[in-house]
Amino acid sequence: MSHHTLFGDHPATRPLDEVDGVQFLDTTLRDGEQAPGVSLTPDDKAAIARKLDTADIAVIEAGSACTGPGERETISRVAELDLDATVTSFCRGIQHDIDLALECGVDGIDLVVPASDRHVEDKVGTSREGNVASTVELVEYAKDHGLWVEVIGEDGSRADLDYLEELLAASLEAGADRICWADTVGHATPDRALECVSRLSDLGSVSTHTHDDLGLAVMNALVSVAAGADLVHGTINGIGERAGNVALEEVAIALDHGYGVESIDLTQVYDLAKLIANRTGIQLAPNKSVVGQNAFTHESGIHTDGTLKDDAMYEPYPPEKVGRERRLALGKHAGRAGVEAALDEHDVEATDEQLDEIVGRVKELGDRGKRVTDADLLAIADEVTGQAGDRRVELLGLTAVSGSDTPTASVRLSVDGEERKEAAVGSGPVDAAMNATEDALSHTANATLEDYHVDAITGGTDAIVTVEIEMSRGDDSVAVSASDSDITRASVRAMVDAMDRLIADDDERLVADD
Repeated sequence: MSHHTLFGDHPATRPLDEVDGVQFLDTTLRDGEQAPGVSLTPDDKAAIARKLDTADIAVIEAGSACTGPGERETISRVAELDLDATVTSFCRGIQHDIDLALECGVDGIDLVVPASDRHVEDKVGTSREGNVASTVELVEYAKDHGLWVEVIGEDGSRADLDYLEELLAASLEAGADRICWADTVGHATPDRALECVSRLSDLGSVSTHTHDDLGLAVMNALVSVAAGADLVHGTINGIGERAGNVALEEVAIALDHGYGVESIDLTQVYDLAKLIANRTGIQLAPNKSVVGQNAFTHESGIHTDGTLKDDAMYEPYPPEKVGRERRLALGKHAGRAGVEAALDEHDVEATDEQLDEIVGRVKELGDRGKRVTDADLLAIADEVTGQAGDRRVELLGLTAVSGSDTPTASVRLSVDGEERKEAAVGSGPVDAAMNATEDALSHTANATLEDYHVDAITGGTDAIVTVEIEMSRGDDSVAVSASDSDITRASVRAMVDAMDRLIADDDERLVADD
């Protein structure tokens, strides 16, 4: 059996494929929430914590009890969920912080004490000796009160390593359950991570906390594991201060795919990523590894053809491993095989000549810079094959009101010739209009809005916007776009078009089955 190490045969590393397993501490609810503009409600944190627990995250840092009464209420809410994970609060090197954490009913604390001279002397205004003494007292106090304790040496990557070792060794001797090397400002190179973690791992159980300011967070986390760390701190989607924390889903797939090392339930990470993107408002970049929209999407004709012949042709691991599905996108690079596969998904039959014409029209749309949605493709196919039918769902009228009062909207639809009217409220006019539309359609189809994206395609206050949505109904899904100077109208039109297509697809499938 060949062994895989980082830094070759460096004596301070262990072969990663010999590692029994790695646990994760998720700090999305604390460090992740410190990203600019993010503020999570108690309901948000409870929902995220439950999902993290489902994914087998070992430790969930629920927040900082010292932040204020609202934060303590939120941490208490997570602590009361009866999760399998250890729930902790972030604490500064102050006894009062530990007391506040105890009030929240958490299982443990992440005790952060200064490690670099910059933090020891300039930030806290103490001496190296005084810092060690106070840390020991705090650890003993927390352990006397029944808490699980991890001591984190803040700014550890810029600390004098001999002093960092002294500080954290004293913490373990005082009863700490584990110690943590923290690259607080994303300063470290992999060589520095190796040097620090290998030294600290000789003392006891060691964790690693890496940031991505140099784009090295995943590398430094993997090097830390090779150097002896058995717990990795990070956030889902890599959110956090500045350039963010290490993305736990990236560490997890690298350990699993590269070295066969288990960490968390990978099938849960995509749902987690979407949940956190929605709750924080920090949307996923399309090219984000593991969870980005494009990670398992193929448009190029060569790639699509190869993927249809062999799933692994242009993918390192199957999308199902991380709770995803493969998508074949259409545009200027689309080939015959990709278009034919997309038509097959919607049970559309076309002759060779018709298929050639459909491919040509798809490429023409793509050349104009337009993303070709499922609705575009099916409209082209209907026209080319002469199978265009009457619409099942049409938008007849829309009114939306927003202001100091609760946003409201009413819609008027025609569904199979029957006029339907519904009104609803929402967090804004778009949300209210979408809710009203969904209510009006609920008698006909139980569909789910899977994705919603807006792009402004012209400048100015009268900008034309394009709304792209993806909706699913059972095993069927469809992507639709609509453009308008009114974002609310574009959103409702896209939803109506999607539902019209889903209902039509369902009817065509029933006819085929008969």
